Amino acid sequence: MSEASQSQQMAPAPTSSLRLVGTLGVIALLAGLLVVSVVEWTRPIIADNHERALQQAVFDVIPGATQRRDFVLTDDGPVPKEEAEERGPIIHAGYTEDGALAGVALEASGRGYADVIRILYGYDPSCECIVGMSVLESQETPGLGDRIETDPDFLGSIEGLDASLTEDGSGLKYGIRTVDPGEREEPGDIDGITGATVSAEAIGDMLHRSANERLPQLRGHWSELERNE
Repeated sequence: MSEASQSQQMAPAPTSSLRLVGTLGVIALLAGLLVVSVVEWTRPIIADNHERALQQAVFDVIPGATQRRDFVLTDDGPVPKEEAEERGPIIHAGYTEDGALAGVALEASGRGYADVIRILYGYDPSCECIVGMSVLESQETPGLGDRIETDPDFLGSIEGLDASLTEDGSGLKYGIRTVDPGEREEPGDIDGITGATVSAEAIGDMLHRSANERLPQLRGHWSELERNE
C-alpha cells in the first residue's frame, strides 16, 4: 500500500456541522442554567443586604429611632404596607424604643453632576423640620461631588432645616435651596460645598420637591402614625 493510501485511511473524518452546533448548544444551555442558579441563589442574599442597609439608613436619618414600620401613602392617607391594596410612595416611620413616633423617612431623587442621586431624609413633625439626610445611591466624582455624603457643614445645615408648611398646608412656607457656603439667610437655606456646586444644589432641589409634595399629603394624618402597635 502506498504512503498516499495510508494517509487517506488514517485521516480523521470531518466533524459534522450538526454535531458541532449540538455541542455548542449543550454548553450554552449549561452556562445559562449556571447563571440562573447563581442569580436565584444570590437573590435573597442581595434582598436581605438591601433591607439591612435601608433599615440602618432610616435609623441614621431619624434620631432616636430604633424600630421601623413602612406605610404606603394613598389618597386617603398612609396605610400599613402589609395592608395596602394599591401602590404609592413608601413612608418609613421610625419609632423610639417605647413605640413613640420619632419621625418619618422619605426617599427623593434627582440629577446630579454625573448621574442620578438617590437620598433618604428624615422629617420630625414635632419641629416641622428635616432632621437628617443619607445618600442611598450616587455616582458623583470622588473627592468632589461625593462630598455631599461627608461634608460636615453641608450635612449640618440640613439637620434642623425648616420644613414647615403654609397656613393652608398646601406647600412649604420657605423654599429649600442650596446657597453659597456661609450665605444662608432664609430658614430653608442649605450651606453649599465649594467645588461640588452642582451636586450640592441637586440635593437642595430634590429636598424641596419631595417635601413640598409629600408633607402636605401627610398633613392631618400624623395621628395615624403616632404609635407602633
